[in-house]
Amino acid sequence: MRVLKNLFEQNRKWAEKVKESDPDFFRKLSRQQNPEYLWIGCSDSRVPSNQIVGMLPGEIFVHRNIANLVVPSDLNCLSVIQYAVEVLKIKHIIVCGHYGCGGVKAAMEKDEHGLIDNWLHHIRDVYRAHNTEIDALENDSSKLDKMCELNVIEQVANVCNTTIVRNAWKSGQELSVHGWIYSIENGILQDLDVCVTGIDEIPGQK
Repeated sequence: MRVLKNLFEQNRKWAEKVKESDPDFFRKLSRQQNPEYLWIGCSDSRVPSNQIVGMLPGEIFVHRNIANLVVPSDLNCLSVIQYAVEVLKIKHIIVCGHYGCGGVKAAMEKDEHGLIDNWLHHIRDVYRAHNTEIDALENDSSKLDKMCELNVIEQVANVCNTTIVRNAWKSGQELSVHGWIYSIENGILQDLDVCVTGIDEIPGQK
């Protein structure tokens, strides 16, 4: 209790406030986890998944990492997806990026950033696939915003191409994968008009 005592105090105040509005909240929450949504978002502390969609604990299953990537070799992310799809039977997977993403920005720079460069090369792959479109934009801010959007769309495709999601669709499970982006400047979510409900709808699928 000597270290970060203020956080424990804030926790107690939060728990008391929740119980005042709903005395049975924690008892009901402890009995089961039954969310309909899996949120794959960025680790950025300014993008709290539950709060920006106005949902309480227990309503969204969450995975977060630098730049909201879904990488085929990332067993952490894949395990989350598998548990969400096969055990929790969630109905929606939301990949949510945000404008001004530091991970995307770092990936667009020529400088070396150390260990994280191994992670960022997945974003650089997105840039290489769309470099003509990106380079045609007028300024760095526009380029970064567009890259943040394209990165979300790419990660939606990566989610859809996992054997987990493909097998769920093959078995007839109701499951949709969405691509959204969030603006830290105004707190508003934007739908990138990417919603995949089956194998034949996967972006880039031929």
